[in-house]
Amino acid sequence: MPKSSSGSAVNGHTALPSDLPPGQTSATTSSSDIFNASSVAEIKATLSHLQDQEATVTARLDALIASQKDFSRELGRLDLLRAHIGSQTSNTRSISHGMLSDAAATADRISSAVRRLDLEQARVKATLEVVEQVADLKACVLGVAGSMGAPQDWETAASYVNRASKIPPEVVSGAFAAEMVPTAEVPDPPNVTLDNAAESLCGLFLREFDKAVNESNGAKITRFFKLFPLIGRSEVGLDVYGRYVCQGVAAKARANLNAGTGSAQSKDGFFYANALNKLFEHIAQIIDGHGGLVERHYGPRKMNRVIERLQIEADVQGGIIIDTWCDERHVDRKLTDIKSYAFTFLVQSFLPAQRTGPQRTHSPAARDGAPRQSEDEGVDMKEIDGVLNELGIMLSRWSLYCQFLADKCNVSYVLLTKTTKTDPPMQARGDSGEDPQVYGLPDFLKESTLFRKVNERLITPFNSMTTFFVRRSVEKAFQLDEQPSSLTLSLQKPLKLDPPHITSAVDDIMYIVNKVLQQSLATSQVAVVTNVVPTLSRVLGSDFIGLTQRKMRDECYPRATVQGAQPPEQTVIMFLVLINNLDVAVEYIKRIVQNNTESKQTITGPDGQPEETNQLQSLFPAPSDTAIVTQTVQSLSSSFESKVNDLLSDGIQVVFNNVVKNRLRPILADAFRDIEYQPQDDDDPTSAVYHEYEHADDGDEDAHRAELVQPRFAAGWTELLLPLSRILTPSAFDRLLAVTVAYMSRLLEKRLWSYHGRINALGTTRLERDVSGIVNAVVNVGDGHRAPGRYRHRETFARCMQMVLVMGMDDDEWEDVLRGGEAAEVVDKLTAEERMRVRAMVRRG
Repeated sequence: MPKSSSGSAVNGHTALPSDLPPGQTSATTSSSDIFNASSVAEIKATLSHLQDQEATVTARLDALIASQKDFSRELGRLDLLRAHIGSQTSNTRSISHGMLSDAAATADRISSAVRRLDLEQARVKATLEVVEQVADLKACVLGVAGSMGAPQDWETAASYVNRASKIPPEVVSGAFAAEMVPTAEVPDPPNVTLDNAAESLCGLFLREFDKAVNESNGAKITRFFKLFPLIGRSEVGLDVYGRYVCQGVAAKARANLNAGTGSAQSKDGFFYANALNKLFEHIAQIIDGHGGLVERHYGPRKMNRVIERLQIEADVQGGIIIDTWCDERHVDRKLTDIKSYAFTFLVQSFLPAQRTGPQRTHSPAARDGAPRQSEDEGVDMKEIDGVLNELGIMLSRWSLYCQFLADKCNVSYVLLTKTTKTDPPMQARGDSGEDPQVYGLPDFLKESTLFRKVNERLITPFNSMTTFFVRRSVEKAFQLDEQPSSLTLSLQKPLKLDPPHITSAVDDIMYIVNKVLQQSLATSQVAVVTNVVPTLSRVLGSDFIGLTQRKMRDECYPRATVQGAQPPEQTVIMFLVLINNLDVAVEYIKRIVQNNTESKQTITGPDGQPEETNQLQSLFPAPSDTAIVTQTVQSLSSSFESKVNDLLSDGIQVVFNNVVKNRLRPILADAFRDIEYQPQDDDDPTSAVYHEYEHADDGDEDAHRAELVQPRFAAGWTELLLPLSRILTPSAFDRLLAVTVAYMSRLLEKRLWSYHGRINALGTTRLERDVSGIVNAVVNVGDGHRAPGRYRHRETFARCMQMVLVMGMDDDEWEDVLRGGEAAEVVDKLTAEERMRVRAMVRRG
């Protein structure tokens, strides 16, 4: 291979194929392969492989030879550049050693001199500043001594002390000031002179402030109050000012309390609640009115010290009001009475029934012939209601007072109240996206005695009395319960009362629930809401629902006195009314919760447009509190609805089983009485009826006369369910109708299966129209407009409708069903076996 050997070395380097292992040459590989070859084909394959390697190596060598000229050219350019760079390096080295070395030495000397000059100037400036400060200190010392002498100019003296306080302490106490400031008139060191002057002025200001307070001289009070921070006695000024405003708070609180104590005014109305409200309002007015003065002369947030002092006085005066109210209203005795109240009526109502005679149809106020229990049994409900109203007002005012103090003492809460509703998350959340501590009561308020007293003497009694009030109201509502009058199942007698037909207990109990819920939310106390709302849920579940369940089971269970007969009419009516009670109670609770939690457009903004206001957010400003309260209130509706639905479903099932079910089969049998779906001969009467029906399509009146099944069924169906629909609420009747329709669809399906071999191709048309008429009669019973969506009950008869549809299909449609075409989707409720069975029911040919 001459070409391969001639190109085996380029620039003194050996070129090896890139695909060979290290240390193995092409010749070695080819020779070994050739020697190991055992056939001509292997020798040819080896030669072909060697030729490919030769071509690759040759191409690489050609490329290297072609690029050699470019490499030589670039190397020449590099050599030329190296020569130029060498000359430039020599010139640069000569400049550095010859010209710049002297300039660098000169610059170093100049910079050192400048630094020394700057240091001397700084020292001179510091010395001059100290001298000026000492001179100013001397002027202040002499000014204080002069002002406190014969002129007795206290404002000037205080201003000199304040001016001297701005001089650094190391200057005032330094040796230079001790040497330069003292004079013959003021020989003491300046720090001693200033301290003595401040102490003297502080005592003087205190005496003058107390004198102005005794004289009720507001101008002098303000004059000397502003001087305390000038002499460095801000704490003393704030304390004496707090003592002064607390005297006014105490005097006004005592005057308000003494104005009605022991009189008829304190026993009626909301005297103590108003007295507590006036106390909080007076404190709030002082904080608002005096806060600007204090912060202007004492600095920001300095009013907090006065607020803490005011809170101590509020603890005293508020505690007196609360204790007096508790004694006047006999709260402890009332709490003892309600704890010992036995709820005799409720307890007896849950006892097993022992009555053997006919059950009463009126109020359960006189159970088992026993005399009616007293309506209060030692506890006056009007007094409890009055105490709860007072408690609600006091707790509401206390919450406003706490929010006001949080607004004044909590920066985070101030930021929260300034957030807009357009973008609350951006302003109410931190950078991390988590809820910050945006609302918190000041520590001095949470640790105050009034805070503990409110929890012990107001919140605890409110929770206990609310529990008793709700349960006693439920008991009393059932004691005074009255059934709606003039209810009847006879369609010939009109109903004199408007729906819904419920007993009086539902309205009475839901009124109390709404009242108690609103009263609890108005307190703005999370502890109250989280206690009262679960109490409402528990009482409604155990007493209202439980007592209704007991009455449905023991007093008015629709049971027939004779086997096969219908239950007594009044018993059925009472049972239906109790079902209405449950259904309407759920709607009431939903409406109550919705009215108290949803936003309302009631406030008009500055642009004249209505604005949405969330009343819970206004009552509970903290987002976490709003979320807790909202969830707690909404849980009342969900838990009550869950408990009622179980009992409501059971009640509907009882009505169906005992009132409706046993009459459905006769109604359906009567509708198809004497009806045949295959013609025999012209002399057969049923055949005549069939032909009359089949060919009466000239007008609607003729078709109606010929139709027998639909009118018969509609008459029986209406006679059965219309009386129930007149008494039941629309939703309750819709529940009953759903159960009834499901059972009727099964009955109708069984009847259709019974026509196997008793129907021919012509009879399928009649049967389809009859089934359609039955379905129309089923869904149109009662007042259809009272129950929108009743059309869905047609879906219950889907199997029946598809059965008659398969019976009447022609051969082409049936073939499409067998092939699984579009016609098969119309009869999707039937399985393939059922379709075949239905098709085989019809006699053809």
